[in-house]
Order: sequence, then structure tokens, then C-alpha cells
Amino acid sequence: MLLTAELLLHYQRCNRRAFLDVCGDRTQMEPPSDFHLKLLQDRFAHQKTFLAEDVYHQPVYAKGDWEAGAIATLALMEQGVDRIHKGVLLTEIAIEGSEESAIVLLSRPDLLVKQPGTSRFGDWLYVPVDIQLGKRAKLDYQIIAAFHAHVLAQTQETMPETAWLILREKGAYPVDLDIRIPQMQIIVEKCSQILLEEQEPEVFISRQRCNICAWYSYCYGVAKSQQHLSLLPGVTPSRYTYLQALNLTTLSSLANVSLSVLEEVFDREVAVQLVRQAQSVLENRAILISPQPLNLPTAAIELYFDIEAEPDLDIAYLLGVLVVDREAKTEKFYPFLAEQPEDEASIWQQFLDLVWTYPYAPIFHFCDYEVLAVRQLARRYNTPDYLWKPLLTRFVDVHEKVCSGVTLPVENYTLKAIARWLGFEWRDVKANGAQAIYWYDRWLKTCDRTLLDKIVLYNEDDCRATHHVKDWLANAVQNSLKINAG
Repeated sequence: MLLTAELLLHYQRCNRRAFLDVCGDRTQMEPPSDFHLKLLQDRFAHQKTFLAEDVYHQPVYAKGDWEAGAIATLALMEQGVDRIHKGVLLTEIAIEGSEESAIVLLSRPDLLVKQPGTSRFGDWLYVPVDIQLGKRAKLDYQIIAAFHAHVLAQTQETMPETAWLILREKGAYPVDLDIRIPQMQIIVEKCSQILLEEQEPEVFISRQRCNICAWYSYCYGVAKSQQHLSLLPGVTPSRYTYLQALNLTTLSSLANVSLSVLEEVFDREVAVQLVRQAQSVLENRAILISPQPLNLPTAAIELYFDIEAEPDLDIAYLLGVLVVDREAKTEKFYPFLAEQPEDEASIWQQFLDLVWTYPYAPIFHFCDYEVLAVRQLARRYNTPDYLWKPLLTRFVDVHEKVCSGVTLPVENYTLKAIARWLGFEWRDVKANGAQAIYWYDRWLKTCDRTLLDKIVLYNEDDCRATHHVKDWLANAVQNSLKINAG
């Protein structure tokens, strides 16, 4: 059985993903999303830029013939070439308690770089270099670098002093192999055991980690059929471990458990949150947390604000504002769009002009990104304090109001999950934040105007969804107050 660096990376992020990569039905996999393809292209471009700095050699072998690749790589190392791109390194390890004779470790570091030292080749050795798109040296990257170093050490019969990560923006990062190799060996053994046992690990849906996985739809279907508690907001992997220990693994058991039982392992606030969330989902109804006013203003004119940004370019390229005039019963959407990154300053000024046209209108948004972005834009363009600081008192975070005021039968408290439960639908069902980033990137490369149109449509729907959620919440709280008063 082959254990590759890619498989080990997947295992660190999700043991189930590594298992499915080897043992799963590949017809259940989804094709990569446009955003995922963009990330792959960006990583390739990052690698290409770095590799262009010097000459390198590359082993020649038939695709997938790893033994031939290892032989060709070894020949280049014996010749003492300075740099080897995508060399193939193989070694075997025995797994304790396994009937299999060995697991074959396959390492293909982006570069092997020659350095002075002592190895089986003579007075030189090689160190592995991995070129990663990330901006920081995440632990899973360091474990993979240690994996390359370990397999390389078996080939050249000496351990390199370090392994290197080439990160976007921060450049070269040395990996401490004394720390990371023992950690890597434990992870390799655990991953190997799962693969050899051929027992599919329990599903656990984690929105941030699962969204770009090719197995997401398959795993989500399994979790949905089981009513798995990982679909419940607030149930993290660590909390789920505690719930398992209490034999609370079903929606019904959690919804009906005594708080005193949960308070053995959680504080009261978490215990109440988990039980209330389970009850909401089980009964498919909203539960008001407290029938108290939420300081949720309703004004003659209200503004609903949403931003689309491109993190790699560090720009907010679309500032969308929906102006709702309740007295005139009109709604008008203003998309302030930077067709080129250098237009950001212009759309920032257009946004300020609009919001000061309605100096008393509350500005509703969903989550705190818009507030953070306004602060950043103000600093970037040296905006006078009087033009932006008063806006901070006008901002109203609808997400915060929802979370503090009501428990909903949703799988997460994103705008899409909440608004869709309330009956709102986006006109482009495939549109999301990641897709918008891809569309903007493609617009800059192709000048295809339809891509901008898609982004604007998506942004407008986000503003309208925020409006929809805000109105529903205001009505729900108001009706509750009337009932209690009665």
C-alpha cells in the first residue's frame, strides 16, 4: 500500500478523507469547484515563479511507475546535480500488528537541493523543499516537510539538518525536524492503521474543512441520513467526544437530556445552547432565547451593506448597498464596483457619498467583516475621521442579533442557511463567496462582462437576504413581546 504526502495531508485534515481516497467509491466524488481549481492554478503559478530562479533537473519515467521514478531520481542524486524537481523517493515501513509486510512511503518534494555534507553519495547531501501557497507555516505543511525529510534520509542514508517551506509572501521557512519528525511518525502510523483496517471512519461534518473536499456531498448524505450531531451548530469535534462519553449521540437524546448531565462536562451556557439547538432542529421551529427587545432598529430608510473582496489582491472590489425606503415603499440597489483593483479608492468614496446621503439611516450587515473592511479602507485612503467613524455607531450586525435572540433549526448560522430556512432563495443557486472570488479573477484575465454581472447579482441577493432576515427577526421578537404582554 502506498502512503503519499498528499494522502498524509488529507489525513491530518480529516481521517475519513484519507480512507475514502484509498478505499472509497470514486464515482461518489465531486469534480473540483472553480475556486478549488483557482487555488491549484495559483499554487502552480507560485511554484513556477520560484522554480524560474535557477536551473533544475527532473527524473524521466513513465507516468505512475514510481519505482522507475525512484531509480531515475537516485541517478540524478548520485551525479550530484544541484536541484531536482519532483524527484521520487520510496521507502518501506513496518506497521506493528499488521499482517501486511510493509507500507510504502512515496515522497515527491517540489525540490531536492544539493548542499555540502556527508551522505552515501560523497561529500554532498540533499534537503527537501516544499512550495506551498499558504502565507504561514501551518502544522500540516510542516508535517509533510518532515515526511519528505524522513523518506529522503532513507535514500541518502543521512538526515538533512532541516527541511524548507517556501511560503507565499513570507518566503523560506525552516522546519525543525527534531520536533516534527516524531510527530510525523505517529501520524503516519495512525493513518496506516486506518487504511489497513479498511473500516470507514465515522462521518463528521465540519463546514470550514469540508466545503472544498471532493467527498463532501457523499459524507453530507451519510451524516444527513444518520441525523449526525456534527450537523448541529455548536457541536465541535471536542464537544462531540464528550457527548459520546455521555452516550448522547442522537438528536433526540440530546434534546431530552437533563442539563445537570451535560453540566458534568460543559459549563451551563454551553449545555443550554446544545440542548436548545437540538430541540429546535428536532421540532423544526425557532426558539426565542429571551423575549426581550434586541435593539434592532426599524427606520424610515434603512441601508443593507455587503462587500465582495479578493484576499490575494487585498482589495474590496464591490461595496453593495440596498437602500430600503419604508415610507415610499421602494428598494434600490447600488453596486459600487471596482472593475480594476486600482478603482478601489473611487468606489470607497462613492460608498461614503451614498451613506451620508442618509445620515440617520442604520446600516445593516451580516457578521463583522464589513465593519473591519470599513476601518481598513479608511486607513488605506487616509479618510478623515468625521467621514467614517460616525458610521460605526450606525452599523447593526444582523448575525449577532440572530445569535443572541433566537435559536433556529439550521445546520449553521451563515446568511445562506438562515435566509433559506426563512424561504429566501438566491437567483444563482451556485453563487457563493468563493465562486465570486473566482469570477473576479477570471474577469481580470478575460474581461468577460458576464462574470461581473454574476458577482453583482450575488451581492445584491446577499443584501436582500440580510434585509429578509432582519425583518423576520424584528417581527418575531415584536410578536413575542405582544404575546407576553397579553
